[in-house]
Amino acid sequence: MSAGLSRGILLALFGTLVLTPDAMLMRLSGMEGFQMTGWRGLFMGTMMVLAWAGISRDRAGDIARLMSGPGLLIVAAQVLNSMLFCLGIASAPAAMVLMGVAAVPVFSALLSRVVTGESTSALTWAAIAAVMTGIGIAVLGGGHGDVALNRAAATGAIFGLGVAFVLALNFVTVRASPELPILLAIGVGAWIAGVIGWSLTGVEAMFEGRVWAMAITGGVVLPVSFFMLSLAARYTLAANVSLLMLLETVLGPLWVWIGVGERPTVAMLVGGAIVVGSLAIYLSILRRRSALIVPR
Repeated sequence: MSAGLSRGILLALFGTLVLTPDAMLMRLSGMEGFQMTGWRGLFMGTMMVLAWAGISRDRAGDIARLMSGPGLLIVAAQVLNSMLFCLGIASAPAAMVLMGVAAVPVFSALLSRVVTGESTSALTWAAIAAVMTGIGIAVLGGGHGDVALNRAAATGAIFGLGVAFVLALNFVTVRASPELPILLAIGVGAWIAGVIGWSLTGVEAMFEGRVWAMAITGGVVLPVSFFMLSLAARYTLAANVSLLMLLETVLGPLWVWIGVGERPTVAMLVGGAIVVGSLAIYLSILRRRSALIVPR
């Protein structure tokens, strides 16, 4: 596997693994949608902007690039991502939200073709189909079918699809504009989402629930994972990044089991095996194909 491709895959894998406890921490917080948005945005935005300020060598230039079309697009995508995911988890079955989020690789593949002109190989589409099948089994199997058609479930799926679209837009934009200051753009977007959450919730209500859970996910989990995932998009196709992100949909319920005692169903275990197995085969074939390319 080429150095760039290998680096992108490893960054995406690490970012996804860091992200997997997010749903558990959200459940542990016991907060409402905009309340979670407020805390997550505050913690995440602060950490990412501070990190940017500490490592940036051209702050004025970064701010100028942030104000460009692609920079503002990433900011807007982060605002929507923060709000939609929190609102979905708070108002609908988490399984349906995650099922919607599982559409990230599909949106990434389609947007990559439009924005960067990068085609998606038949191998990647086959991997997407296999992984989506595993996600479907994990989420919809084992008793979820009874709620699939009710209003709350439909709402959750819509929120999840919205998250999938803006995440894919983020990855594709970063790949198309590698000069963008990722930390600053995502940090500002998180801050804006946080301000909206605090404004709609009210200061007094913001302190109901477990703030420490939001401090962990907003101050550590989200900044590290989103930076790694966005950085990975500079080295590999956005479809590859989003494909690896699907591990969160399977591993997330395991964290919930550890944290709040919700045991995963047999369907989740079967679906997880399909997802992990599909990704392993996909990356193995990708490695072999890259090894056949002789550098000049």
